[in-house]
Amino acid sequence: MKILPANGAEMPALGLGTWQLKDDICIDIVSKALDVGYRHVDTAHMYGNEKEVGQGIRAASVPREDVFLTTKVWPTDIGDGDLQRSAETSLSSLGTDYVDLLLIHWPNKAIPLADSIGALNKVRERGLARNIGVSNFTSTMLEEAASLSPAPLACNQVEYHPYLSQKAVHDMAAKLGMAVIAYCPIYKAGALFDEKAVQEAAVAHGKTAAQIVLRWHMQQDGCGAIPRTSKPERLAENLAVFDFELSDSEMASLTALGANHDRLVNPSGFAPQWDAA
Repeated sequence: MKILPANGAEMPALGLGTWQLKDDICIDIVSKALDVGYRHVDTAHMYGNEKEVGQGIRAASVPREDVFLTTKVWPTDIGDGDLQRSAETSLSSLGTDYVDLLLIHWPNKAIPLADSIGALNKVRERGLARNIGVSNFTSTMLEEAASLSPAPLACNQVEYHPYLSQKAVHDMAAKLGMAVIAYCPIYKAGALFDEKAVQEAAVAHGKTAAQIVLRWHMQQDGCGAIPRTSKPERLAENLAVFDFELSDSEMASLTALGANHDRLVNPSGFAPQWDAA
């Protein structure tokens, strides 16, 4: 498993996303993911499944200290005081004393960023989160957030896949020593998987289209991914991307797919829906 050295946070590069996973399905998928080798699980207060994620972790045959657990605070709750209370609520739901990574889920222009980053640091200082970071921040916001934070920020979690260039975000994250964690890393399977570049690489390596796209993520410096699945049989498939390597030309062909989808790309790096200006 690739480990990302993200400003001191050693997070497994490939994790399990849990957005839209609910009830017993969520418990089952989290538990089975850990049992087949995952060590990074991502959730959020907004997902409404922190309780089930925690139950899934406890149901697995993996010690809590071996699981890198991430959750996120919704943008209405990122003010000083509110953020701390949200973190406490998340920990109670998860049934754990700490998370390995706590993120601001989206920026909120109605709340001063200095207040949000200050509150995030207070949670870390109390030991409720071992590492802190952000999600859906543009490159400019990322630089500002890092300048306001006494503690290093571990990552910026954003939508990222071959159809959506995040070069500005990647460049800024590298400058700041942060990782970029991709959600929706395989976009919409039907569209992306039919691309010639993906299909040819899949045939050449004897892998599925999903594995080719996830391998593209894994071969980028400072990049991780949290694919979501509700199908247990997909868990081992998504994890089996460390026994082959894409060539430079294959990597370039997948990266070039973004040039045909300019409508998805914002020159500043990312256009957050919550804080669109």
